[in-house]
Amino acid sequence: MGEALGGLKRSHFCGNLREEQIGESVTLMGWVQKSRNLGSIVFADLRDYTGIVQVVFDGDTDEALFEKATKLRSEFCVAVVGAVRMRSSVNENIPTGKIEVLASELKILSESDVPPIYVKDDDDVSDDLRLKYRTLDLRKPRSQSILRTRSRVYKLTRDFFDSEGFVEVETPMLNKPTPEGARDYLVPSRIHDGEFYALPQSPQLMKQLLMVAGFDRYIQIARCFRDEDLRFNRQPEFTQIDMELSFVEAEDVIEVNERYLKMLFKEVLGKDLAVPFDRMTYQEAMDRYGVDKPDVRFGMELKDVSDLVKDCGFKVFTSAVESGGSVRAIVVEGGADFYSRKKIDKLEAFVKDFKAKGLAWAKVKEDEIQSPILKFIGDETMDKILEKLEAKAGDLVLFVADKNATVYAALGNLRNHIADEMGMIPEDVIAPLWIVEFPLFEYDEEEGRYVAMHHPFTSPMDEDLDKLESDPGACRAKAYDIVINGDEMGGGSIRIHDSEIQSRMFKALGFTAEEAEEKFGFLIEAFRYGAPPHGGLAYGLDRLIMLLTGEKNMRHVIAFPKTQSASDLLTGAPVSLPEKQLEEVHIRVIEE
Repeated sequence: MGEALGGLKRSHFCGNLREEQIGESVTLMGWVQKSRNLGSIVFADLRDYTGIVQVVFDGDTDEALFEKATKLRSEFCVAVVGAVRMRSSVNENIPTGKIEVLASELKILSESDVPPIYVKDDDDVSDDLRLKYRTLDLRKPRSQSILRTRSRVYKLTRDFFDSEGFVEVETPMLNKPTPEGARDYLVPSRIHDGEFYALPQSPQLMKQLLMVAGFDRYIQIARCFRDEDLRFNRQPEFTQIDMELSFVEAEDVIEVNERYLKMLFKEVLGKDLAVPFDRMTYQEAMDRYGVDKPDVRFGMELKDVSDLVKDCGFKVFTSAVESGGSVRAIVVEGGADFYSRKKIDKLEAFVKDFKAKGLAWAKVKEDEIQSPILKFIGDETMDKILEKLEAKAGDLVLFVADKNATVYAALGNLRNHIADEMGMIPEDVIAPLWIVEFPLFEYDEEEGRYVAMHHPFTSPMDEDLDKLESDPGACRAKAYDIVINGDEMGGGSIRIHDSEIQSRMFKALGFTAEEAEEKFGFLIEAFRYGAPPHGGLAYGLDRLIMLLTGEKNMRHVIAFPKTQSASDLLTGAPVSLPEKQLEEVHIRVIEE
């Protein structure tokens, strides 16, 4: 059984001790990183969240204390009283490396079994083990630093928006299920037999109602839930910095968020972001980079060569152009030597994941062009292509021919993949970019209808309002995404605030009047009583923390994350429940 504190009070943190404390008596508390018994002396590295300091137990000065110290093992939780002194051998690798603490008292507060993972940053343990033993993983300096940065971002965010007149409001966690793009997590009602709540995918409708209610500026650090197939950097529950403003246009929302991000990066990273940020329309982003969240820290832009190959005789190219698609290319500087034929085959497999049928290529050498398509398109056409692309000796040219959506997806993602593989991305650069003028709708081929690109409450651009029924594919939205270093950090829009336009939007999305009323009647009703023009934005806080900490895996910036299968390896959730508990909420599990 562990010892009690017995009135001991911590006087200092381990990592904060310096030469200024030499001669002082200090009381430290933390965990043993490791201990070394040298016969008459025990050295123990004591760790708390601030760092590590060496503690010395000298058998010549206190034999009983020394004997007690010989029992110390990794992750024992202890309290130590002692005097700070100079170290005989300096450790330049730690901030406390010039001093040590000669112990005069030791309390073993709690012993530890042999830890299944090491509590150090470079332990190279699998993610599954990290999540299973998350409490140990969170003791690591890197994990501590990330979550403390996250905590600081909370405070900086709240302070900034408070100074801007925003009101923090908690919106409900138990909501009415509404279609917002992903599946809802459903919560059965015990009181209302056979009826369900939904956990919020976002506070979207609630924050719009707050604007109608006259709160003018709302902010919330909100938990959100989506029961969807998880990709690498997605979680079933995540956090948003969610805001909404009244009597604004897109420019107003963008301006306040540029100031917020400028403050945040200065305070956390010491980086000065130049404002205003660059802007790019959705269509320009797709044409130049193939994706709507382009990483602009490097070049390798997409180039359309359809005009040069439409009559070249190479069926793969000509048929793509004839069917309304395109042939586009990227130039990989230095890629001719970097990519062997075997590596190019892997690139071809990569683009097939994005539904491309194949990948054509050409290596530009000093005295020749190496390409399997040269015999089909001829030297003259190839020369024109290379001239347009400004390709030079040593470059690799990669082509995709298909419908535009496929070409964009394949080359846009290939561009990012190659840049990462060849080390082209400057890691110390922060490149924020607004993407604007998104399409209001996108066509869902599986459902055979138009769906909202963002959500059904996004306002069309004023000049496109008359196309809502006649040409929905040409409608642009008053929407804007903030993209930083090739990742979408947040997105927002000016909302529809007119009940008639909102009803037209629902109709364009295929809702009958009855369906719209059943699902969203409360919103349409609220709009009838003087709704102000309003808009907002929501950041993915977890992604923002990844960027601020340089972390590549979203799970590592969340205290207790889930796996890609939405499982909690620490607690074992989700779990089966006893029949009696299910009966209380009127649920019966059907065995398949």
